[in-house]
Formats: sequence, structure tokens, C-alpha cells
Amino acid sequence: METHKDFSAGPIIAAIVLMVLALVVFVILPNMLQTTNSLRIGDGIFRARVALNEADRIKGLSGVEKLSPDQALLMAFPTEGKWNIWMKDMLVPIDIVWLDKDKKVIYIVKDAQPDGTTSSVFESKIPAKYVIELPSGTVDSKAIKSDSKAIFNINEEDIK
Repeated sequence: METHKDFSAGPIIAAIVLMVLALVVFVILPNMLQTTNSLRIGDGIFRARVALNEADRIKGLSGVEKLSPDQALLMAFPTEGKWNIWMKDMLVPIDIVWLDKDKKVIYIVKDAQPDGTTSSVFESKIPAKYVIELPSGTVDSKAIKSDSKAIFNINEEDIK
């Protein structure tokens, strides 16, 4: 006499649904909610993630494993200041461009290398309102220079 154990697919389906839901909540949704903007500077046009609050500015590009040539991070600060860029937990080299309140380039660091320590910190010599992080080599390849003007739109009321 054969005995058959009833196999219920219910728990497996529930587990799959929970995994998909977790993926949406923890991975896809946060990326969809991050503001993006078109950014023009030098000879380049970039798809820029926009960091408007302290948490997003602190995270920056930490953990990003690859930047395509048209990607950037645009950090907007509530006031002008000598804003530090910290390379801790960075995985890719970047060019860093500081802009004044008029979106004019005031300071550039080329080829800032990833650093797993707290030692690599870069700071503008002049107070800045915005900082752009680009793939390393972009400043030269897109003719970004001091006094270049960036073009992007940000609602100043959203900056925290």
C-alpha cells in the first residue's frame, strides 16, 4: 500500500511573494524615490542622482561598484560652506567638482581614489553650495575647468 504525503505549495508561494516584496521595498523603491536630474557641465550631459539631505549626502556614492560615463552624483547643500568629501567605503575613483551658489566651478579634485580608511577627505578651498561626483577622468574628457558653469534645476526649498 502506497502512502502519499500531501504537498502544499502554499508556504513556498508565500515565501516567494515575501522575497519579491522585500526586494521591492528594500532595493527597487529606494532607488526609484531618489531624485535624478539632467546635469550639463563642460562638454558633458549627465544623469545625476541628487542628494538633497544630509543622509543622502553622507551616503554619496559609497558602495557603488561602477559608474557609467554619463552618471553623476549632485549634492546640494543648504548653505555655502567648505564641504568635505570623504572617500570611506568608496569602490571607484572619482573626479570631484565644487560649485558656488551660481553653479560656477570653483574647485576640482581629479582621480580621487577609493579608500577604506578615514584618511581620504577632500575639501574645497572656497565655500561651495554644490558638489558633483563624476567618474574619474571626466573632468579632462569633458573639458570641465574652473569657471565652467553647470546647468541643472533644483528646488532650493527641498534642500535640507
